[in-house]
Amino acid sequence: MKISKKQKALEILKILKTLYPDATCSLTYDSPVQLLVATILSAQCTDERVNKVTPELFASFPDAIALANADRETLETLIRSTGFYRNKAKNIQGACQKIVEDFNGEVPRTMPELLLLPGVARKTANVVLAHAFGINAGVTVDTHVKRLSQRLGLTKATDPVKIEKDLMPLLPQKDWENFSIRIIYHGRQICKARKPNCQECQLAFLCPSCA
Repeated sequence: MKISKKQKALEILKILKTLYPDATCSLTYDSPVQLLVATILSAQCTDERVNKVTPELFASFPDAIALANADRETLETLIRSTGFYRNKAKNIQGACQKIVEDFNGEVPRTMPELLLLPGVARKTANVVLAHAFGINAGVTVDTHVKRLSQRLGLTKATDPVKIEKDLMPLLPQKDWENFSIRIIYHGRQICKARKPNCQECQLAFLCPSCA
């Protein structure tokens, strides 16, 4: 019997919750601004690498004021191993300066305001809103979510914003971030980019891409 895309998405979510019951954001942080910075650093970089860099970074520059006033070269040196470090340092400093100047030193709690910050697109904003403030404003679409959503037949889109728009109506709002986090875990462990392990995948019976 053919099931609807929404029924499939809900079944996938149910299975993922069973497979990864304790899944949570794998970035290490102590405050909303630290989560914002860590998420900016995670672009085209593993969370594991980011978590090796941030302890020293946050020990030196623990909050928005410190980061806004940081010496740029020192900042670049501390984050160099995450890649694209010059652009990331520029965005981190620009975002923190705007937070200090326009938001009284506090990370804003709405999508439109977060998108005003340098280096912040919907992916970063969704992560910060969900994990710092418990606000599900959308579905975080990273490379894993993009790949698995396409393979599972939940979207044909390639643009992350369009993928997010396709996924949001298929899932309860309270589970938008739950879905993303668990899909990311599954992408790392089973449905890898180059060699998906379809034989071990408990979503295989729902997946049109299964070999």
